[in-house]
Amino acid sequence: MTELPRRLVLCVGNPDRGDDGVGRLVARLLYGRLPEDVLVAECDGGAAEVLDRIAGVDRVILVDGAVSGAPAGTIHRVDCVAGEVVPAGSVASSHGLGVAEAIALARTLGCLPPFCVIYAVEVKRFAPGDELSREVRDAAREVAEQVLLLTDDRDRLPPEDRIWPTAPRKG
Repeated sequence: MTELPRRLVLCVGNPDRGDDGVGRLVARLLYGRLPEDVLVAECDGGAAEVLDRIAGVDRVILVDGAVSGAPAGTIHRVDCVAGEVVPAGSVASSHGLGVAEAIALARTLGCLPPFCVIYAVEVKRFAPGDELSREVRDAAREVAEQVLLLTDDRDRLPPEDRIWPTAPRKG
């Protein structure tokens, strides 16, 4: 049996729908750059799939697109544990229920990870075949840098200032 990751970065989206692929771009920017105990995973973002992926994980960062009326490339940081909600109008999955619904259901069921943050990037084009916009591509780079800071195990911040607690050191 495979052991569940304790720390997960779940990058959501459809790379064939323009800016909706922002999560997948962030995943590609992160591969090979995170501590070995942090798993980067990609998914389409259906609520059932998101719930399945975050089940049993201690710390999760989700990256997805959003449509709330803010300018394209705006980065919304949502602390799910504090009760903040995903911006209204998040890009829905092809299944109709997405990340926002998965988080709401996880809260209701009592299975929301103890640390759960969403980076929702405001999108403007998400029709099939669209390319990523420049604003969203720039935001993806910024989100990747934020994720790198949150998962950094090099103790650059004192323990009381760390948002994402590090895993116990080996040896």
